[in-house]
Amino acid sequence: MIQKDIKRFEAVAIGTSAGGIEALSFLLPHIPGNTRKAFFVVQHITADSDSYYIKLLKSKCRAKVREACNTEEIVPGKIYFAPPDYHLLIEKDLTLTLSAEEKVNFSRPSIDVLFETAAEAFRNMLTGILLTGVNRDGSAGLKRINELGGKTIVQKPEDAAFPEMPLSALKLLKPDSIFTLEEIAGWLRNDE
Repeated sequence: MIQKDIKRFEAVAIGTSAGGIEALSFLLPHIPGNTRKAFFVVQHITADSDSYYIKLLKSKCRAKVREACNTEEIVPGKIYFAPPDYHLLIEKDLTLTLSAEEKVNFSRPSIDVLFETAAEAFRNMLTGILLTGVNRDGSAGLKRINELGGKTIVQKPEDAAFPEMPLSALKLLKPDSIFTLEEIAGWLRNDE
């Protein structure tokens, strides 16, 4: 079997739950249309969701927004969302996998699943961002990103619509940055 040469690039994994649609609607339009990074997003949603927020964000964002497809090759310049009722995994060959395995932290899609697999695939080329939410999903994954040399950003709990998820992460690790949504937006705009 011939191993293909994989061209590495930077990636950003974002996880959110309650209050997330509003946070993402504010943040994602700040990503430049010519970004050199790939973005992956888990928003806790119900299994029967019609993914209306994808249509909403497509109309607001300069970068291409899409629902992730199984076995899809990852390319920079896109924002990939986990579909309803599927975990989104990042493979080491920089392809996407969708899984209907057990819920993690009562969630499918799970932020931890995305963060942990993205950490393994991208290592120090990954930034993990954990936003507003009401459970502890994302904390263990953010810790794994940190362990493998990636950057970690947690939304300031007092800035979050629902602070439980950021607070849970802050109990488990010391992130590189604790930012407000406005500060995260500034970081996204820089694309460096």
